[in-house]
Amino acid sequence: MTEKSGQEISVVVPIKDEENSIEELVEKTCRVLEGTGKSFEIILVDDGSADGSFAVMKRLAAADGRVRAVRFLRNFGKSAALSAGFDRASGRIIITMDGDLQDDPEEIPAFLQEIDKGHHLVSGWKKQRRDPFGKKLSSRVANLVTSALSGVRIHDMNCGFKAYRREVVKNVRIYGDLHRFIPALAGARGFTVTEIPVRHHARKYGKSKYGISRMPRGFFDLLTVLFITQYARRPLHLFGGIGVTLGLLGFVALLYLTIIWFIPGHGPIGTRPLFMGGIMLMILGAQLLSLGLVGELITHNSFRGSDQYAVEEDTGQDV
Repeated sequence: MTEKSGQEISVVVPIKDEENSIEELVEKTCRVLEGTGKSFEIILVDDGSADGSFAVMKRLAAADGRVRAVRFLRNFGKSAALSAGFDRASGRIIITMDGDLQDDPEEIPAFLQEIDKGHHLVSGWKKQRRDPFGKKLSSRVANLVTSALSGVRIHDMNCGFKAYRREVVKNVRIYGDLHRFIPALAGARGFTVTEIPVRHHARKYGKSKYGISRMPRGFFDLLTVLFITQYARRPLHLFGGIGVTLGLLGFVALLYLTIIWFIPGHGPIGTRPLFMGGIMLMILGAQLLSLGLVGELITHNSFRGSDQYAVEEDTGQDV
């Protein structure tokens, strides 16, 4: 993202088939932001809508220069829509909201207050969710697991209502479905993350775009987040640790069989399942260890120093 000067606040809203909600959302957001006395812009990103969403967005952009409409060629997903908004945002503070009116723009000043306290990222917490029981249960389980494994202790990792300082979106890269784990990614870079309870309104128009199919994908995304936040710069620690453990188990199994082979009356060991299991464990351990070494080689050759830290303030000058 290139540095740019512009508004104090940028609001980024991914849109997917929300033609009935957009105008009301923009009107409420403008009214609230005007009350703050800060300059602002609203960036609407149409993620391949099949209804009349972009026509509404273009009309609003034509009527108000503070509104900008961006349209994708096809549906690329929420992470891509957020990235497109971040790339175009000029604000010192960036607010993200969903386009379905379930987030309440009236709560934006509360987010700004937390940012002014020094936090880098403020995430909304839908304490009283207006969603089906199944969705609430799966979300609660996912948040508990993610919070425990990532070390970022918040209740609602995936809430779309968030406020960021500009440096956060400059340093955290999202793709695929990693938008669900932005607080974990930001926390791994050293940014301070907090949350505030927010109202969660029942959906006024249309229906949810997300279902139970997200759960398996969410599990794999969580593994991705854990890998890139904890092992991306030291892959040998992960693959080597597992490989050595499996190799030692295989070695112990074969050592045991070797010992009893010398003891009369135990018969041949070559037909025992433990024999084949021990060999497989040692081979698998060697393969994982080799994979870790290859990963270290790739990391070394592609390493950039700036990828491993994020600077908050620097009073000096580059030479």
